[in-house]
Amino acid sequence: MNYVKDLRNMTEEKKMKLEIKSMDEEIARQILSWRYDSPYNFYNNENTPEQIRDLLENDYSAIVDRNGELVGFFCVGSSAQVPVGVKFGAYNEDLVDIGLGMAPVLIGQRNGFNFFAFILETIKEIYGSAPLRLTVATFNQRAIRLYEKFGFVKGIMFTTDSAEFVTMRKGAEK
Repeated sequence: MNYVKDLRNMTEEKKMKLEIKSMDEEIARQILSWRYDSPYNFYNNENTPEQIRDLLENDYSAIVDRNGELVGFFCVGSSAQVPVGVKFGAYNEDLVDIGLGMAPVLIGQRNGFNFFAFILETIKEIYGSAPLRLTVATFNQRAIRLYEKFGFVKGIMFTTDSAEFVTMRKGAEK
C-alpha cells in the first residue's frame, strides 16, 4: 500500500486539521505523561519540574486538532538536538534543527504524514527555505521512512549511552 498516495487521496474531512497552540504548564504535563509502547518507550519522559520548565522556557509549541485536543508538539533550535551529538560534529552547520513528538494514541494510525507536513509548513512560514535538520534514533525506522518521503537524507550517525542516532537533512548540500 502506498502511504503517501493514500494520505493525499483522503478527503479533507478525514485529514487531521491541526493548529499551533502556545505551550503552557497543563500541556507540558500532558506531554510528559505520555507513555509509548516498546521500543518507542525510549521517548518516555519524566514529569518533573525541570522537564516542565524545559518545555515552557525553550522553543516548544503544542499542536492541537480542530477540537483543541493535544496531538503532539515540535521544537526548534538546540532543544531539538541530542546534546552528545555536538562532540561528534553533528550540529556544526548552521541549519534549523527540528524535533517533534506525536501523542502515543495516534502512533501507527497513518497520522504521521499529515502531522509532519503541518510541522514543516509551520517552520517554512517562520524560517522560509532555510535548510533543515532533525535527529532520530536509528531504531525508529518508521520515522526515518517518513522523513525520507519528505526529502530528508541521512547525515551523521553517533551513539549515546542509550541509543544510536542519525541526523537527517533537507535543503543542505553535503
